[in-house]
Amino acid sequence: MITLPTLVTLISDLLLLLGLVFWLWGTWPLLGQASYLAKLHSLSIADTLGSALIVVGLLLKLPREWPLLSLALLSLVVWNTLFGYVLAVCSLSRPAADRPE
Repeated sequence: MITLPTLVTLISDLLLLLGLVFWLWGTWPLLGQASYLAKLHSLSIADTLGSALIVVGLLLKLPREWPLLSLALLSLVVWNTLFGYVLAVCSLSRPAADRPE
């Protein structure tokens, strides 16, 4: 019979491995022919999801560190989303009337 600590360790290891898979999966489209915005979009989604899974896996392994890991998870999700949005908005071309002289 599987004990609870063994099950938690197994789930934690699975989450860490799944996070690494998402990191690699998000890097793969960089080799394609898509536009750089499509590449950035797929990379940022996979990177955020992979990093979040890794932090949750670490949270299960190190339950004493939950305040630090929870803050890391929150800031990771907020900042990756915000930076992706800012890069996308900055890359849009503006009409000539809106451009500063």
